[in-house]
Amino acid sequence: MAQNHRSDILFFFGVILALWTAYTVRDVLMLIYVSALFAVVLSPAIGTIQKIRINGWRAGRGFAIVFLILVLVLAGTIFAVFALPPVYRDAHNFAADWPKHLATVTEEIHRIPFGNKLDPAGLQKYAAEIAGGAGGLFLNLAGGVFGLFTAVVLTAYFIIDGESTFQWGVSIFPVNQQDRLAATLLRAKARMRNWLIGQTLLMLSLGLSSLVVYYALGLKYFYLLAMFAGVANIVPIAGPISAVVLASGVAILDSPPKLVGVLIFFTIYFQIESVFLSPRIMKHTLNLSPLTVIIALAMGGALAGVVGALVSVPTAALVSVFVDEYMVKRKPAAAVAAAS
Repeated sequence: MAQNHRSDILFFFGVILALWTAYTVRDVLMLIYVSALFAVVLSPAIGTIQKIRINGWRAGRGFAIVFLILVLVLAGTIFAVFALPPVYRDAHNFAADWPKHLATVTEEIHRIPFGNKLDPAGLQKYAAEIAGGAGGLFLNLAGGVFGLFTAVVLTAYFIIDGESTFQWGVSIFPVNQQDRLAATLLRAKARMRNWLIGQTLLMLSLGLSSLVVYYALGLKYFYLLAMFAGVANIVPIAGPISAVVLASGVAILDSPPKLVGVLIFFTIYFQIESVFLSPRIMKHTLNLSPLTVIIALAMGGALAGVVGALVSVPTAALVSVFVDEYMVKRKPAAAVAAAS
């Protein structure tokens, strides 16, 4: 009994030490997790590149990995050179024009009953904090080059050694549980990858469509508004609504016809997305409920900022697969129906 108590005490302090170590190196663990997540998404592309044949020549796995990384680096460089500067310019102009727009909006609101209770100074302070936060975000992105390089290297190694790492991780569990765990992890991997790819396509679709329409309408800050629309589309229901509200607010300060154009665009786009795009893009994905996505984004952002929000929804998909496999209890009839 004394030996059992001693083992329990050692185990308790071992867990405390492990948790303290994990908290200390949480940034490194987050980087590793993000790299593994990208490796899960990019792994099928390696197989696709290897299937390409040119005059009997076929790419090896090493060449496919290097080629994919070069393509991603080139795409990121093009985006940073051509897309980020106009977005930053629009963000700077929006912050500079905010006092003028705020005065106009405040004057109109004061004409509404109880509108005189609005505090313009508080709104100006809030806008200044937003502008400062946006500038700080760009500075943090500029200072994260080394972290990005490390993530690229880790992603490449996860792609190369992913299978052996997966088998080793499964092997540390009891033998009678390994097959079930491996099947669950593979199912979670497919769900995470499909959700990420599908949601990214939907975000790109809304962002690029908004960019074209805003440019055609001559809407101010159209680069910034289009990027916001694309990024906000990751949040179900609330994200697209916030994109509509922001674009409409900018349009109404400019001219009523532009507001009409913005509303017509979003009405048509949401019909196309719900009827045509979403059923085809997300047909292989078991969608998470909007409530789950919003909770995951809120928790991920609170725990690890932008990076935490980035990986929060795939992590929720992973957790949901494990909960469904190990915790949900089904009746026999329901189990048969689910299997069929």
